[in-house]
Amino acid sequence: MALHRCPHTECIRVFKRNGDLTRHLNLGHSAHLSGSHSTVLPEHEGDSDRWLSPQLERIPSPLGTAPNARRVLHPHLTVFPGDICDEDGHQIPPDTPPLPLGNGSPWAPFKNEAEFRLADHLFRKVEMSQHDIDTLLDIWTLYQHQLSQHHDCDHSTNAPYFNYRDMYTKIDSIADGNAPWRCFQTTIHEELPENAPEWQKTSYQVWYRDPDMVIANILDNTDLENDFEAAPYIDVDKNGTRRWSNVMSGDFAWRHADLIYEGCEDNSAAGAMLVPIILGADKTTVSVATGHVEYHPLYLTIGNITNEARRSHRNAVIPIAFLAIPKSDRKHDKDNNFRVFKKKLYHQFITAILNSLKPAMTQPVVRRCPDGHFRHIIYELAAFIADYPEQVLLAGIVQGWCGRCDAPFDELDTASTRRTRELDTILLEEYGGDGRTLWDNFGIDDDVTPFTAYFPRADIHEMLSADLLHQVIKGCFKDMLIDWVFEYLIISKGESQANIIMDDIDHRLAVVPAFPGLRRFPHGRRFKQWTGDDSKALMKIFLPAVAEYLPQDMLKCLSSFLDFCYLVRRSDIDEMSLNAIRRSIESFHHYRNVFQTHGVREHFSLPRMHSIVHYPLLITDFGVPNGLCSSITESRHISAVKKPWRRSNRYNALGQMLLTNQRNDKLSALRAKLVHLHLLPPLHVSSDLTGTSVDEDFGPIDSGRAIAKVELARTREKAYPRSLQALSAYTNNHQLEELTRRFLHTQLHNRESDIELDDCPHITSKINVYHSAVAVFYAPSDISGIRGMKHERIRSSPSFFGVERRDCVLATVDEKKAGFRGLSAARTTYPCALVHWYNTYGQHPDSNTGLWIVKPGYLDQRKCEPFLAVLHLDTLVRAVLLLPVYGPHPIPHKLKYYDSLNLFTAFYVNKYADHHANEILF
Repeated sequence: MALHRCPHTECIRVFKRNGDLTRHLNLGHSAHLSGSHSTVLPEHEGDSDRWLSPQLERIPSPLGTAPNARRVLHPHLTVFPGDICDEDGHQIPPDTPPLPLGNGSPWAPFKNEAEFRLADHLFRKVEMSQHDIDTLLDIWTLYQHQLSQHHDCDHSTNAPYFNYRDMYTKIDSIADGNAPWRCFQTTIHEELPENAPEWQKTSYQVWYRDPDMVIANILDNTDLENDFEAAPYIDVDKNGTRRWSNVMSGDFAWRHADLIYEGCEDNSAAGAMLVPIILGADKTTVSVATGHVEYHPLYLTIGNITNEARRSHRNAVIPIAFLAIPKSDRKHDKDNNFRVFKKKLYHQFITAILNSLKPAMTQPVVRRCPDGHFRHIIYELAAFIADYPEQVLLAGIVQGWCGRCDAPFDELDTASTRRTRELDTILLEEYGGDGRTLWDNFGIDDDVTPFTAYFPRADIHEMLSADLLHQVIKGCFKDMLIDWVFEYLIISKGESQANIIMDDIDHRLAVVPAFPGLRRFPHGRRFKQWTGDDSKALMKIFLPAVAEYLPQDMLKCLSSFLDFCYLVRRSDIDEMSLNAIRRSIESFHHYRNVFQTHGVREHFSLPRMHSIVHYPLLITDFGVPNGLCSSITESRHISAVKKPWRRSNRYNALGQMLLTNQRNDKLSALRAKLVHLHLLPPLHVSSDLTGTSVDEDFGPIDSGRAIAKVELARTREKAYPRSLQALSAYTNNHQLEELTRRFLHTQLHNRESDIELDDCPHITSKINVYHSAVAVFYAPSDISGIRGMKHERIRSSPSFFGVERRDCVLATVDEKKAGFRGLSAARTTYPCALVHWYNTYGQHPDSNTGLWIVKPGYLDQRKCEPFLAVLHLDTLVRAVLLLPVYGPHPIPHKLKYYDSLNLFTAFYVNKYADHHANEILF
């Protein structure tokens, strides 16, 4: 078979079909040749003909794309482009090119590209079993043998590997990303009595990797070159307003850079690169039915990596240990000695694992960075991602107290004095012999010494980060507010009537109209296994579903909390947003008293709910919360624990899981190097490249408005007539021809005027009809567009999976007005830009829910003649989720979700559909 090679000298792609090569040239190289930045990248490896050409230059620093924005770097621990050295730490000229990545064949230890890609595909992507690998290789060898016999030629009769062991040996020989697993084991006290409990007589093993080696691998990952920040900084926008995003933009990095510089007497830290170390730990269960098998992994990442890279499964979050989990008989479950033993063991394990980092916390060491240059770096323990039970264990506090402040466990309504390492030391010295006083009055467990006590400048109370998943989304919203709402219904309506109401609420959730990316609840809330994504989806649609059943203050409580949730989930937060967060917390605290008034709650001293008062400080310290959320470690559980466990034979599974993790890391590291050398296509869109699809049509960024562009689908629908008159008859819409002719007159003369229809142009050209369009937009808070574009498909189809679907959109009606006042809702009655206008109901959002209300517009209400218009696509912003105003009575059980937009007469404009909508629809 003849192969077609790309003619560009720097491109190494070959294709089986000439059409594939043509498409590759159009999508991969035309952008570079024409100067355009519009690029399509593959979603998975199979689309190897649609990858970004290596000739495309990466755009400069994202902040540089924001007009008049400033980035102030730390005055001392600042790494400039010229602050580079050689491998031995000697300063070298700033224009020195980085050393090449390795010597010899870039594919080593593999012979060629085919060998590597086969191993990478089978082991890392497909996760094929050993038996299936052998079967595939046998078939391959058989095919080659039969082919050579048939053609009577000297074809190789062997597959790339003899068997799965041969392939695994090659993977194990990869030098990139190597961080071997090691083990240490506790010793048993020799003087234990014979009747000592089993947990005292057990020797515990901990498997770990050298964290210093793991950090070196992260820094050496060229895939992170454009998602890497080398120095603490302060971002200020064009209005002089400070903004927070990644960890290095927070006060923690700046403050600790000061401490490091001031504490370094020989000035060796000047010009060094601060590397904030972020840890995360969380128990996870892999099997409940067969013995409750659980593991306790410890993860590591660094604060120099952007939040997007940390969340996007790019090998920036690495498991460095599997902590031992002491077990006991039931009779010891409440034994205080066993409780103290577990806590001490936990901190001793972490101290031993991190011990290799200590030298580089006081004296800089040399490491290669993602851009290929060597620099001096210095470590700092910065943050620990953990849910509340893990935070109690980490901080050495009593259950029910806060790990960040010393507010009494029964007075957690507001924040109190911040806990510090120094304050703990003073209290232990003062009350060291009185553990009960420390326990009762200060919430300190004096039996536990946090691991941070053994590392310079580390303070566990300062390190505890915000946890959106367990504190806000699942904690406060799902496990508290939702349950309190239904408890209120039972108290106020009686259990029988409350059950009827709750069934109706479930039905309301089930009939929510379809919306891009919205998870549906066909049976309401009636399922047991809730995930974080389920809770997030419920947040989007819950408020309108209960609006008619709850008192005003309770609705305002829910609305205030949802506002808080969506504000703290933004990828960029400025001072105005921070003040809005503080106001939403105050409003929530004020209106939540309604649950006390109705007898649902006696108090609000709940640690997870209390934690939200610390979010403004945590944002200023560590940047936006979604960069240090336990959802990152929860997601990493899948690839680092659960999938490797399923691939094992269940016998001594941990050893097999460790090897699987090590091999995956090696394959990922080698692939990153090959991508950097332009020998393989990238598997993802770098955040530094997300802006390459922006063109001048987007215009300047305006406060409070999304930057948007809507384009029709590529392929027209062929079942429709091509003339306007025939199309009007085909769709049974007599207004279509008139509206289209008036629209064309407006476009040609750039003005609207009431003229006779005969004076409007006649349309004789062929008409193309499309069932969908794609909206591309940024959120207003993303001043530089560096967080990536949001894509969503707007559909208007008479039959989408068997049912009619007419999505709603936002259209610009007044560019001078901010928020929803400058927009209007419309529904795509037919494909293209024929819309049915919705009129705003009232001059302000609904006072109970905080949501705007709209009603379908009609020229003649009695005849149900809709108010239609033909709009230019440039006036459309994006899709919008309209939720019915359900009314005070239960809705019919026969109602389906695809009927909602046709049968209800008023709708909430849902600003909680996603965080982009939340910024636009205020």
